[in-house]
Parts: sequence; C-alpha cells; structure tokens
Amino acid sequence: MNTEPVRGGDAAAPVTVALIGAGNRGQGYVGWIARHRDRAKVVAVADPDPHRRSLVQAAHPEAVAYKTWAELLADPDAVFDMAIVATQDQFHREPVLALAERGTAILLEKPVAPTIEEVREVIAAVKAAGVIFGVCHVLRYTPYTEQLKDVVDSGVLGKIVNIEHLEPVGWWHMAHSFVRGPWRREDTSAPMLLAKSCHDIDWISHVTGIEYDQVASFGKLTHFTAENRPAEAADRCLDCPLEPTCPYSAPKLYVPLVRAEGSVWPVSVITDGDTEEDVLEALRTGPYGRCVYDCDNDVVDNQVVAFTGKDGETGTFTMCAFTEQSHRKSRIFGTHGRVECDGETIDILDFRTGGREIRFVGGSQGANAATGHGGGDAGLMNSFIAAVAQRDQSLVRSGPDQSLASHAAVFAAEESRKSGRIVRVDV
Repeated sequence: MNTEPVRGGDAAAPVTVALIGAGNRGQGYVGWIARHRDRAKVVAVADPDPHRRSLVQAAHPEAVAYKTWAELLADPDAVFDMAIVATQDQFHREPVLALAERGTAILLEKPVAPTIEEVREVIAAVKAAGVIFGVCHVLRYTPYTEQLKDVVDSGVLGKIVNIEHLEPVGWWHMAHSFVRGPWRREDTSAPMLLAKSCHDIDWISHVTGIEYDQVASFGKLTHFTAENRPAEAADRCLDCPLEPTCPYSAPKLYVPLVRAEGSVWPVSVITDGDTEEDVLEALRTGPYGRCVYDCDNDVVDNQVVAFTGKDGETGTFTMCAFTEQSHRKSRIFGTHGRVECDGETIDILDFRTGGREIRFVGGSQGANAATGHGGGDAGLMNSFIAAVAQRDQSLVRSGPDQSLASHAAVFAAEESRKSGRIVRVDV
C-alpha cells in the first residue's frame, strides 16, 4: 500500500490538527502526534480548562489555545486539515456539524452522540460533506484484532455460526469511571452499553462480519446502591473505618499510582497535581473520594446482549464490572473450526484436520487508556493521519457506515433492556 502523503501537493508537509476537547482521550491522541512530528502537527487546542490547554501547549508550543470550539472556528486565522473531537459525549454533535460544513476531516471520540437521532444526523452530515471521517473505535486497530481478523477472513473457521464475547470492565475501573466519574449517569452522559461497550458491539461486527438483525438485552445496577451500603460506612473513603478492607477504596486505587515523573491515568483525571497530597486533597473534596454506595450513579454494572445476524448467526456479549481489568475474551465458532482468544493469545482448532495452532500477539500491551488500549490508540492515529494525508477514506476502518451500524445495534439493545422486548436493528 502506498503511504506517501499527497495532501496539498507537498509530500513532506505534516497533517495539521486541531484538538477540540483536551481531556484524557484528547491528550492521548495528541501524545501520539508528539512522537510523530514528521507526520502531524497540532496547531490549535480548544478546551474550557486552562490546565488542559496548557498541557497541550507544553508539548506542542505552536498550538494556539481557545476556550471553546466555537471561538476556534470563528478565528479566520485558524487553518487546519483535521480536527479531533474528544469532548464529553453530549457535546459531539454541534462541533462535528460545524466542521463538516467547513469541509474539515474529523476524528470523533466514541460514542458519536447520546441519541440515535443525533447519530443519524451526524453521519448524514459528514457523508453529505464528503469529509474524511472516523470514530475512535480503537479496538479495530489493535495488532491483536488485526491478527484475529486475518484468522477469520482466512476461512479456516468456515462459516461463522456463533460468538461469545466478554468485556471485563474491572472492579476499580467501574468505581472510577461509572460510579464516581463522569459516565455514572445516563442523563448526563450515556447508558453503559453506549459509553463503554459500543467498542465491543462494533468489534464483534468488524471481526466476524456479522450484520446485526435482532437483539435482546438484560442488565441492572445490582451493587453500587444505597441499599448495599454497610452500616458503618462513612460518606468518604478517607473518613471510613471500612476503607482498609473495601475493594472500592479510593486511596488504594489512586495513591499507589502517584509518580515522580508526573500523573498517569486515572490519577490525571482526579487532580491536576502530581503529589500524594494533591491526590488526598482531591479525595477529601472531589467526587472521586465518595463512598461508592453514596453516589448519584444509575448506569448498570452488568449487562448481557443476545443477538442474531442477518445470515443466521447468533451471539452474546457480556459486560461485567466485577472482574479484573484486563483484555476482552472471546470464543468464535464456525462450521470448520473454533477460536478462543484473550487479547494476547489466539487458539485455533481446525475441525477438518484436528490440528491446533496457538498464535501469540507480539509484545506486552495493556488493555486500558493508560497503556493505549493494546496498541489501538496508536493504530487509529496512524490510519487516520494516513487517510487525511492521502485523501483516502478507505484507510479508516471505523468510518460513517460502520459506525452507524454498530451504534444502531447499541441503541436497539438499550431499547430491549428497558422494554423487555426483542428489537430489530434498524440501520
């Protein structure tokens, strides 16, 4: 494949990038650019938080800072090839529509939007504008996914009949992001399946080729409720006599992650500081020090989605908070073979020969945002920058059509969970 840039008639010119939303995800993407300055250059950052803006400008001194995306787009001197939109979920629609009208390439953090109506509007707008567009479904871009998809596409499994897929969210990750954190409520962020697991619904379709037809889903908030609060528990971990033995202790989660060289995720989310005292102060006064049984959360902590594909396939997806935080685990069954995989190994059994092959994914790659999602963050950025440089939408694995299809399946599953009905996926 030709990887030479063709943009702007200057083969050596890096792609110019504006970052809209400089939180954890945005910082991660422009961190990749800092390591690949020959290919991309951050020229603008828009975020209401001055500390977040300063972090981007420290790594990219040429970036002009703005408080809002509207201020950025109103500046006639702001010229860039692409924008990364990594704002909170409910604030995706307006900047994407404005960027599409402007004719700018857009890399959008998942999910596309908190309602299916807004998703359809966004997808229609970017397609009508003809801009390069991608959604940050980073699981599509990991070396592990590439190898597994090669196995499925090789035909060794025959026709795919069924898949079982587990997302082990992790007990501490659930407490951090979905009980104490910004994705704890459906009305201010999104349902758990959309906010966290749209990655997985998308990944299943990408790897297996299954086109979702019907879905049924069940899920509840079972544990992180006031009814489960121990009688002796305090409102905050730092005041609680049960803290030393509580699995959801905030000090046990955050304090060991303080680093002399600077904050790492998830410590970087709870405080701008770098010391243990900064962390403890955040736990004394901020939302991340609250008792997990005394928060205003309402998103589910476990959910199952059962589905059928348009070609007769069946499958299940399980999201569970009460696990270690690790790679997803899957089993794919075909007419000629099966594969069992866990993010690090791919175990293939060929029914025709009885032969078994185990493939090991190269390198040790973590599964969460702190470690780049097993290489997915880097793979996404590599592909999208190439797509913009070459004006080639086909280099984006998570384009508008793919993202609409997987989002439609997620919204159908949520409708099923709330109504108790089997729901057809309407793309």
